[in-house]
Amino acid sequence: MNQPEARRGSAAWALVITSVAGFMAALDNLVVTTALPSIREDLGGALHDLEWTVSAYTLTFAVLLMFGAALGDRFGRRRLFLTGLAVFTAASAGAALAPGIDALIAARAVQGVGAAIMMPLTLTLLTAAVPPAKRGMAFGIWGAVNGLAVAAGPLIGGSLTEHISWPWIFWLNVPLGLALLPLARLRLAESYGTGARLDIAGTLLASGGLFGIVYGLIRGPLDGWTSVTVLTALIAGAALIGGFVHHGIHNKAPMLPMRLFRSRAFSGINAASLLMFLGMFGSIFLLSQYLQGVLGYSPTQAGLRMLPWTGMPMLVAPIAGALSDRIGGRPVVAAGLALQAIGLAWFALVVTPDVSYAVQLPALVVSGIGMALYFAPPPTS
Repeated sequence: MNQPEARRGSAAWALVITSVAGFMAALDNLVVTTALPSIREDLGGALHDLEWTVSAYTLTFAVLLMFGAALGDRFGRRRLFLTGLAVFTAASAGAALAPGIDALIAARAVQGVGAAIMMPLTLTLLTAAVPPAKRGMAFGIWGAVNGLAVAAGPLIGGSLTEHISWPWIFWLNVPLGLALLPLARLRLAESYGTGARLDIAGTLLASGGLFGIVYGLIRGPLDGWTSVTVLTALIAGAALIGGFVHHGIHNKAPMLPMRLFRSRAFSGINAASLLMFLGMFGSIFLLSQYLQGVLGYSPTQAGLRMLPWTGMPMLVAPIAGALSDRIGGRPVVAAGLALQAIGLAWFALVVTPDVSYAVQLPALVVSGIGMALYFAPPPTS
Protein backbone atom coordinates (compact mmCIF):
# COMPACT_ATOMS: atom_id res chain seq x y z
CA MET A 1 0.00 0.00 0.00
CA ASN A 2 1.43 3.39 -0.96
CA GLN A 3 1.51 6.38 1.40
CA PRO A 4 -1.65 8.18 0.15
CA GLU A 5 -3.65 4.95 0.39
CA ALA A 6 -2.32 4.33 3.90
CA ARG A 7 -3.23 7.89 4.87
CA ARG A 8 -6.77 7.44 3.55
CA GLY A 9 -7.13 4.16 5.42
CA SER A 10 -5.87 5.75 8.62
CA ALA A 11 -8.25 8.68 8.21
CA ALA A 12 -11.21 6.36 7.60
CA TRP A 13 -10.44 4.32 10.71
CA ALA A 14 -9.96 7.49 12.76
CA LEU A 15 -13.36 8.77 11.59
CA VAL A 16 -15.08 5.51 12.50
CA ILE A 17 -13.40 5.22 15.92
CA THR A 18 -13.87 8.84 16.98
CA SER A 19 -17.45 9.00 15.68
CA VAL A 20 -18.52 5.88 17.58
CA ALA A 21 -16.78 7.13 20.74
CA GLY A 22 -18.50 10.51 20.40
CA PHE A 23 -21.81 8.73 19.83
CA MET A 24 -21.39 6.81 23.09
CA ALA A 25 -20.60 9.93 25.12
CA ALA A 26 -23.39 12.02 23.56
CA LEU A 27 -25.92 9.21 23.87
CA ASP A 28 -25.41 8.95 27.62
CA ASN A 29 -26.44 12.58 28.07
CA LEU A 30 -30.03 11.71 27.12
CA VAL A 31 -30.47 7.92 26.97
CA VAL A 32 -31.22 7.76 30.70
CA THR A 33 -34.11 10.27 30.64
CA THR A 34 -36.88 7.90 29.50
CA ALA A 35 -35.57 5.12 31.77
CA LEU A 36 -35.80 7.18 34.98
CA PRO A 37 -39.29 6.07 36.08
CA SER A 38 -38.27 2.41 35.69
CA ILE A 39 -35.01 3.04 37.54
CA ARG A 40 -36.94 4.66 40.37
CA GLU A 41 -39.35 1.72 40.50
CA ASP A 42 -36.50 -0.81 40.73
CA LEU A 43 -33.96 1.05 42.88
CA GLY A 44 -36.17 3.45 44.83
CA GLY A 45 -35.18 7.01 45.60
CA ALA A 46 -36.88 10.37 45.32
CA LEU A 47 -37.01 12.83 42.43
CA HIS A 48 -33.81 14.53 43.57
CA ASP A 49 -32.03 11.16 43.44
CA LEU A 50 -33.14 10.77 39.83
CA GLU A 51 -31.82 14.25 39.11
CA TRP A 52 -28.41 13.14 40.36
CA THR A 53 -28.34 10.20 37.94
CA VAL A 54 -28.33 12.84 35.20
CA SER A 55 -26.37 15.60 36.97
CA ALA A 56 -23.56 13.31 38.18
CA TYR A 57 -22.65 12.51 34.57
CA THR A 58 -22.98 16.02 33.15
CA LEU A 59 -21.21 17.62 36.12
CA THR A 60 -18.05 15.51 36.00
CA PHE A 61 -18.08 15.65 32.21
CA ALA A 62 -18.31 19.44 32.08
CA VAL A 63 -15.80 20.12 34.86
CA LEU A 64 -13.09 17.76 33.60
CA LEU A 65 -13.47 18.34 29.85
CA MET A 66 -10.61 20.84 29.47
CA PHE A 67 -8.49 18.94 31.99
CA GLY A 68 -8.93 15.75 29.94
CA ALA A 69 -7.71 17.53 26.81
CA ALA A 70 -4.70 18.87 28.73
CA LEU A 71 -3.85 15.38 29.98
CA GLY A 72 -3.90 14.14 26.40
CA ASP A 73 -1.54 16.89 25.29
CA ARG A 74 0.88 16.03 28.10
CA PHE A 75 0.82 12.22 28.23
CA GLY A 76 -0.26 11.26 24.71
CA ARG A 77 -3.64 11.73 23.05
CA ARG A 78 -4.11 8.13 21.97
CA ARG A 79 -3.03 6.86 25.37
CA LEU A 80 -5.48 9.10 27.21
CA PHE A 81 -8.23 8.38 24.70
CA LEU A 82 -7.80 4.67 25.45
CA THR A 83 -7.82 5.44 29.18
CA GLY A 84 -11.00 7.49 28.95
CA LEU A 85 -12.68 4.87 26.78
CA ALA A 86 -11.75 2.10 29.23
CA VAL A 87 -13.04 4.11 32.21
CA PHE A 88 -16.27 4.94 30.38
CA THR A 89 -16.84 1.30 29.38
CA ALA A 90 -16.12 -0.06 32.86
CA ALA A 91 -18.35 2.57 34.48
CA SER A 92 -21.14 1.66 32.05
CA ALA A 93 -20.95 -1.94 33.27
CA GLY A 94 -20.92 -0.64 36.84
CA ALA A 95 -24.07 1.39 36.19
CA ALA A 96 -25.83 -1.63 34.67
CA LEU A 97 -24.94 -3.72 37.74
CA ALA A 98 -25.75 -1.02 40.31
CA PRO A 99 -27.62 -2.54 43.28
CA GLY A 100 -29.01 0.79 44.46
CA ILE A 101 -29.52 4.41 43.48
CA ASP A 102 -26.35 5.61 45.25
CA ALA A 103 -24.21 3.07 43.38
CA LEU A 104 -25.84 4.14 40.10
CA ILE A 105 -25.09 7.81 40.79
CA ALA A 106 -21.46 6.97 41.58
CA ALA A 107 -21.12 4.94 38.38
CA ARG A 108 -22.66 7.79 36.37
CA ALA A 109 -20.10 10.19 37.85
CA VAL A 110 -17.27 7.87 36.79
CA GLN A 111 -18.84 7.61 33.33
CA GLY A 112 -18.62 11.40 33.12
CA VAL A 113 -14.93 11.27 34.02
CA GLY A 114 -14.27 8.79 31.22
CA ALA A 115 -16.28 10.83 28.72
CA ALA A 116 -14.46 14.02 29.73
CA ILE A 117 -11.11 12.41 28.96
CA MET A 118 -12.29 10.70 25.78
CA MET A 119 -14.56 13.25 24.11
CA PRO A 120 -12.24 16.24 23.51
CA LEU A 121 -9.54 13.93 22.17
CA THR A 122 -11.85 12.54 19.47
CA LEU A 123 -11.61 15.80 17.52
CA THR A 124 -7.88 16.17 18.16
CA LEU A 125 -7.17 12.64 16.92
CA LEU A 126 -9.49 13.10 13.95
CA THR A 127 -7.77 16.37 12.99
CA ALA A 128 -4.38 14.69 13.10
CA ALA A 129 -5.50 11.78 10.92
CA VAL A 130 -7.53 13.60 8.23
CA PRO A 131 -5.88 15.76 5.52
CA PRO A 132 -6.84 19.47 5.76
CA ALA A 133 -8.84 19.33 2.51
CA LYS A 134 -11.07 16.57 3.90
CA ARG A 135 -11.56 17.85 7.45
CA GLY A 136 -14.80 19.71 6.78
CA MET A 137 -16.48 16.57 5.52
CA ALA A 138 -15.00 14.49 8.36
CA PHE A 139 -16.16 16.94 11.02
CA GLY A 140 -19.58 17.01 9.38
CA ILE A 141 -19.89 13.22 9.62
CA TRP A 142 -18.63 13.28 13.21
CA GLY A 143 -21.18 15.96 14.09
CA ALA A 144 -24.01 14.11 12.34
CA VAL A 145 -23.27 10.93 14.30
CA ASN A 146 -23.26 12.90 17.56
CA GLY A 147 -26.50 14.60 16.53
CA LEU A 148 -28.04 11.18 15.89
CA ALA A 149 -27.12 10.19 19.46
CA VAL A 150 -28.90 13.25 20.86
CA ALA A 151 -31.96 12.67 18.67
CA ALA A 152 -32.20 8.94 19.35
CA GLY A 153 -31.20 9.01 23.03
CA PRO A 154 -34.70 9.14 24.59
CA LEU A 155 -36.09 6.65 22.04
CA ILE A 156 -33.23 4.16 22.51
CA GLY A 157 -33.49 4.49 26.27
CA GLY A 158 -37.24 4.02 26.21
CA SER A 159 -37.16 1.04 23.86
CA LEU A 160 -34.47 -0.83 25.77
CA THR A 161 -36.17 -0.11 29.09
CA GLU A 162 -39.60 -1.26 27.91
CA HIS A 163 -38.64 -4.30 25.87
CA ILE A 164 -35.62 -5.61 27.82
CA SER A 165 -34.76 -3.73 31.05
CA TRP A 166 -33.22 -0.40 32.03
CA PRO A 167 -29.68 -1.77 32.72
CA TRP A 168 -29.37 -2.37 28.98
CA ILE A 169 -29.13 1.37 28.33
CA PHE A 170 -25.70 1.00 29.98
CA TRP A 171 -24.84 -2.50 28.75
CA LEU A 172 -25.14 -1.08 25.22
CA ASN A 173 -21.86 0.79 25.74
CA VAL A 174 -19.86 -2.26 26.81
CA PRO A 175 -19.54 -4.16 23.49
CA LEU A 176 -18.96 -0.87 21.66
CA GLY A 177 -16.21 0.11 24.06
CA LEU A 178 -14.58 -3.33 23.99
CA ALA A 179 -14.58 -3.29 20.18
CA LEU A 180 -13.12 0.22 19.98
CA LEU A 181 -10.25 -0.34 22.43
CA PRO A 182 -8.11 -2.65 20.23
CA LEU A 183 -9.07 -0.70 17.09
CA ALA A 184 -7.95 2.56 18.63
CA ARG A 185 -4.73 0.99 19.89
CA LEU A 186 -3.86 -0.34 16.42
CA ARG A 187 -5.30 2.29 14.08
CA LEU A 188 -4.77 5.66 15.78
CA ALA A 189 -1.41 7.40 15.74
CA GLU A 190 0.05 8.80 18.96
CA SER A 191 0.53 12.56 19.24
CA TYR A 192 1.39 15.12 21.90
CA GLY A 193 0.64 18.78 22.56
CA THR A 194 2.75 21.61 23.85
CA GLY A 195 3.33 20.02 27.25
CA ALA A 196 1.86 22.95 29.18
CA ARG A 197 1.60 22.60 32.96
CA LEU A 198 -1.56 20.90 34.26
CA ASP A 199 -3.85 23.25 36.19
CA ILE A 200 -4.70 21.08 39.20
CA ALA A 201 -5.75 24.03 41.37
CA GLY A 202 -8.12 25.37 38.72
CA THR A 203 -9.70 21.96 38.25
CA LEU A 204 -10.29 21.55 42.00
CA LEU A 205 -11.77 25.04 42.35
CA ALA A 206 -14.13 24.57 39.39
CA SER A 207 -15.13 21.07 40.48
CA GLY A 208 -15.86 22.04 44.07
CA GLY A 209 -17.66 25.23 43.09
CA LEU A 210 -19.95 23.61 40.53
CA PHE A 211 -20.68 20.69 42.85
CA GLY A 212 -21.68 23.04 45.67
CA ILE A 213 -23.99 25.08 43.47
CA VAL A 214 -25.63 22.05 41.83
CA TYR A 215 -26.05 20.31 45.19
CA GLY A 216 -27.66 23.42 46.68
CA LEU A 217 -30.04 23.82 43.72
CA ILE A 218 -31.15 20.18 43.88
CA ARG A 219 -31.60 20.16 47.67
CA GLY A 220 -33.27 23.58 47.83
CA PRO A 221 -36.84 22.46 47.07
CA LEU A 222 -36.50 19.59 49.59
CA ASP A 223 -34.71 21.19 52.55
CA GLY A 224 -35.84 24.79 51.99
CA TRP A 225 -33.83 27.57 50.39
CA THR A 226 -32.94 29.04 53.79
CA SER A 227 -31.75 25.76 55.36
CA VAL A 228 -28.19 25.57 56.64
CA THR A 229 -27.28 22.77 54.22
CA VAL A 230 -28.52 24.58 51.12
CA LEU A 231 -27.12 27.98 52.05
CA THR A 232 -23.74 26.47 52.96
CA ALA A 233 -23.56 24.61 49.65
CA LEU A 234 -24.54 27.65 47.59
CA ILE A 235 -22.23 30.07 49.42
CA ALA A 236 -19.28 27.66 49.40
CA GLY A 237 -19.87 26.89 45.73
CA ALA A 238 -20.03 30.57 44.82
CA ALA A 239 -16.87 31.26 46.82
CA LEU A 240 -14.98 28.49 45.06
CA ILE A 241 -16.16 29.73 41.65
CA GLY A 242 -14.96 33.19 42.69
CA GLY A 243 -11.62 31.61 43.55
CA PHE A 244 -11.57 29.95 40.13
CA VAL A 245 -12.15 33.32 38.45
CA HIS A 246 -9.36 34.92 40.54
CA HIS A 247 -7.10 31.99 39.67
CA GLY A 248 -7.89 32.43 35.97
CA ILE A 249 -6.93 36.11 36.14
CA HIS A 250 -3.68 35.86 38.07
CA ASN A 251 -2.26 32.42 37.30
CA LYS A 252 0.29 32.18 34.49
CA ALA A 253 -1.20 29.09 32.82
CA PRO A 254 -4.81 28.66 34.03
CA MET A 255 -7.20 26.05 32.72
CA LEU A 256 -9.52 28.85 31.59
CA PRO A 257 -7.79 32.22 31.08
CA MET A 258 -10.27 34.93 32.09
CA ARG A 259 -8.86 37.27 29.45
CA LEU A 260 -10.83 35.26 26.90
CA PHE A 261 -14.01 36.84 28.26
CA ARG A 262 -12.83 40.24 27.03
CA SER A 263 -14.04 39.04 23.65
CA ARG A 264 -17.74 39.83 23.29
CA ALA A 265 -18.18 36.88 20.92
CA PHE A 266 -16.59 34.45 23.39
CA SER A 267 -18.61 35.79 26.34
CA GLY A 268 -21.82 35.89 24.34
CA ILE A 269 -21.68 32.35 22.97
CA ASN A 270 -20.78 30.93 26.39
CA ALA A 271 -23.67 32.77 28.04
CA ALA A 272 -25.95 31.53 25.28
CA SER A 273 -24.68 27.97 25.76
CA LEU A 274 -25.36 28.13 29.50
CA LEU A 275 -28.92 29.30 28.97
CA MET A 276 -29.62 26.86 26.14
CA PHE A 277 -28.40 23.78 27.99
CA LEU A 278 -30.09 24.78 31.24
CA GLY A 279 -33.39 25.03 29.40
CA MET A 280 -32.89 21.98 27.19
CA PHE A 281 -31.61 19.35 29.64
CA GLY A 282 -33.76 20.52 32.53
CA SER A 283 -36.91 20.47 30.41
CA ILE A 284 -36.18 17.11 28.75
CA PHE A 285 -35.67 15.57 32.20
CA LEU A 286 -39.06 16.85 33.40
CA LEU A 287 -40.79 16.12 30.08
CA SER A 288 -39.88 12.45 30.35
CA GLN A 289 -41.35 12.28 33.87
CA TYR A 290 -44.49 14.07 32.70
CA LEU A 291 -45.11 11.88 29.66
CA GLN A 292 -44.74 8.66 31.65
CA GLY A 293 -45.81 9.58 35.18
CA VAL A 294 -48.73 11.89 34.35
CA LEU A 295 -49.94 10.96 30.86
CA GLY A 296 -49.20 7.26 31.28
CA TYR A 297 -47.11 6.64 28.16
CA SER A 298 -44.71 3.70 28.07
CA PRO A 299 -40.95 4.44 27.86
CA THR A 300 -40.94 3.75 24.11
CA GLN A 301 -44.01 5.91 23.52
CA ALA A 302 -42.44 8.72 25.54
CA GLY A 303 -39.21 8.50 23.53
CA LEU A 304 -41.12 8.65 20.25
CA ARG A 305 -43.11 11.65 21.40
CA MET A 306 -39.92 13.51 22.33
CA LEU A 307 -38.45 13.09 18.82
CA PRO A 308 -40.01 16.29 17.39
CA TRP A 309 -37.83 18.14 19.90
CA THR A 310 -34.64 16.09 20.10
CA GLY A 311 -34.68 14.98 16.46
CA MET A 312 -35.41 18.34 14.85
CA PRO A 313 -31.70 19.35 14.64
CA MET A 314 -31.09 16.45 12.23
CA LEU A 315 -33.50 18.10 9.78
CA VAL A 316 -32.98 21.80 10.41
CA ALA A 317 -29.28 22.08 11.38
CA PRO A 318 -27.97 21.85 7.77
CA ILE A 319 -30.34 24.67 6.73
CA ALA A 320 -29.34 26.64 9.82
CA GLY A 321 -25.65 26.19 8.96
CA ALA A 322 -26.17 27.50 5.43
CA LEU A 323 -28.20 30.40 6.79
CA SER A 324 -25.44 31.17 9.27
CA ASP A 325 -22.88 31.32 6.43
CA ARG A 326 -25.14 33.73 4.57
CA ILE A 327 -26.28 36.18 7.28
CA GLY A 328 -23.84 35.45 10.11
CA GLY A 329 -24.03 33.30 13.23
CA ARG A 330 -25.33 35.85 15.72
CA PRO A 331 -28.88 36.30 14.37
CA VAL A 332 -29.22 32.54 13.86
CA VAL A 333 -28.15 31.75 17.42
CA ALA A 334 -30.36 34.55 18.79
CA ALA A 335 -33.34 33.21 16.83
CA GLY A 336 -32.63 29.72 18.17
CA LEU A 337 -32.63 30.91 21.77
CA ALA A 338 -35.83 32.89 21.20
CA LEU A 339 -37.62 29.91 19.64
CA GLN A 340 -36.45 27.62 22.43
CA ALA A 341 -37.88 30.06 24.98
CA ILE A 342 -41.14 30.42 23.03
CA GLY A 343 -41.49 26.65 22.74
CA LEU A 344 -40.94 26.10 26.46
CA ALA A 345 -43.36 28.90 27.37
CA TRP A 346 -45.92 27.45 24.95
CA PHE A 347 -45.57 24.03 26.54
CA ALA A 348 -45.96 25.51 30.03
CA LEU A 349 -49.21 27.22 28.97
CA VAL A 350 -50.84 24.13 27.45
CA VAL A 351 -49.64 21.40 29.82
CA THR A 352 -52.37 19.79 31.94
CA PRO A 353 -52.84 16.29 33.43
CA ASP A 354 -54.94 15.24 30.43
CA VAL A 355 -53.66 17.33 27.49
CA SER A 356 -53.53 15.54 24.14
CA TYR A 357 -50.27 15.02 22.30
CA ALA A 358 -51.60 17.04 19.34
CA VAL A 359 -51.73 20.09 21.61
CA GLN A 360 -48.18 19.50 22.85
CA LEU A 361 -46.70 18.89 19.40
CA PRO A 362 -46.37 22.52 18.18
CA ALA A 363 -44.44 23.48 21.31
CA LEU A 364 -42.08 20.53 20.86
CA VAL A 365 -41.49 21.39 17.20
CA VAL A 366 -40.81 25.07 17.96
CA SER A 367 -38.34 24.10 20.72
CA GLY A 368 -36.66 21.62 18.39
CA ILE A 369 -36.25 24.23 15.65
CA GLY A 370 -34.79 26.60 18.23
CA MET A 371 -32.27 23.98 19.33
CA ALA A 372 -31.35 23.29 15.70
CA LEU A 373 -30.76 26.98 14.96
CA TYR A 374 -28.63 27.30 18.06
CA PHE A 375 -26.41 24.42 16.98
CA ALA A 376 -25.59 26.24 13.75
CA PRO A 377 -22.01 27.63 13.63
CA PRO A 378 -21.58 30.14 16.46
CA PRO A 379 -20.85 33.80 15.79
CA THR A 380 -17.24 34.66 15.22
CA SER A 381 -17.35 38.40 15.63
